[in-house]
Amino acid sequence: MAIYLDHAATTPMLPAAIDAYSRQMAEIGNASSLHAQGRAVRKAVEESRELIARAAGCDATEIIFTGSGTEANNLAIKGFFWSNSKKNTIIVSTIEHHAVLDPIEWLAEHDGAKIIYAPVDSRGVINLEALAKIVNENRDEIALIAVMHSNNEVGSLQPISDVVEIAGDIPVHTDAVQSFGKIVFDFAALGVTSATVSAHKLGGPLGVAALILKRGLDITPLLHGGGQERDIRSSTVNAPGIVSFATAVDQSLMNLRDNYFKVNELATQLRNAIKAGIPTAVFNGSSEESLPGIVNVTFPGTKSETLLVRLDLAGISASQGSACSAGVQRPSHVLLAMGISEDDADATIRFSLGSSSTEEDINTVAKVIADVVEKAKL
Repeated sequence: MAIYLDHAATTPMLPAAIDAYSRQMAEIGNASSLHAQGRAVRKAVEESRELIARAAGCDATEIIFTGSGTEANNLAIKGFFWSNSKKNTIIVSTIEHHAVLDPIEWLAEHDGAKIIYAPVDSRGVINLEALAKIVNENRDEIALIAVMHSNNEVGSLQPISDVVEIAGDIPVHTDAVQSFGKIVFDFAALGVTSATVSAHKLGGPLGVAALILKRGLDITPLLHGGGQERDIRSSTVNAPGIVSFATAVDQSLMNLRDNYFKVNELATQLRNAIKAGIPTAVFNGSSEESLPGIVNVTFPGTKSETLLVRLDLAGISASQGSACSAGVQRPSHVLLAMGISEDDADATIRFSLGSSSTEEDINTVAKVIADVVEKAKL
């Protein structure tokens, strides 16, 4: 039986979310239509919007549905930049997902954006002192600050409220894709201007996500058409995906505390098992201030690609880091930003656990990990 330890890439759909998706797929009607079928679909979408908003600590009008977390990040970043022609500087942490880094770099190449990278410490946590210095020196030129809520590779939680305080009236966008549904996330309490959340990271379907954008703000859209989603994301809404998303959110929040402690305990067991089998293994990030299910570990003298192939042959699915960078053979920019050498970064893999992970999964990894690592050194 295959053991899936790559939940940070995508999670298995929850049974309730699958049922909700199937039921809504059987309903005919476009949510923008005025007839009875259209109104019924609109009702399902708006009820789902309200449920997700309550879970995220925001108003329902602040939820803008998109087709992916990548789209939501692009919409926020480009939308804020294009909406403020008088400011051309974007501050971004060095450990962001490529769904944030790449659109910012695209703006630098095509639209004259100036990028300032805010450094992180050895745990993968943004350096607030350095950030404050950057902001104070460039405040009048900054269009946007982007700092993720938690890192997808090492799991480090970021002090977003402190970032917002440093920013003042500068917009702050946070990619909360890895956090939402796994730990407490409260949009209003954080004070950010916008945030990205995604269904498939918490047991919902692929192909649906949301940008949470403060009420009263308008940003330049990426798509133009029918004016859906506050005229910021025109497109026929994906009603089955949205209803399933809301169901997964409801299930995740209902079991948030239990899942947190279960996954955290399993991750601790995994770390202990790895350390017992390979004393030279080095764990990256902070297990205390981190998402509960991410175990990022370096096995010195190996190659991550070889490790992953040998684990796969043993029926264990893990990853090198971000799934969006799969097949790109280069050291993790996250690990390099944390001060880890290229050789060690290239000897690092990520196990990520979820609510469906079991002690049996951990025991199986414990049985094979020493042999896998030894053979990866050959």
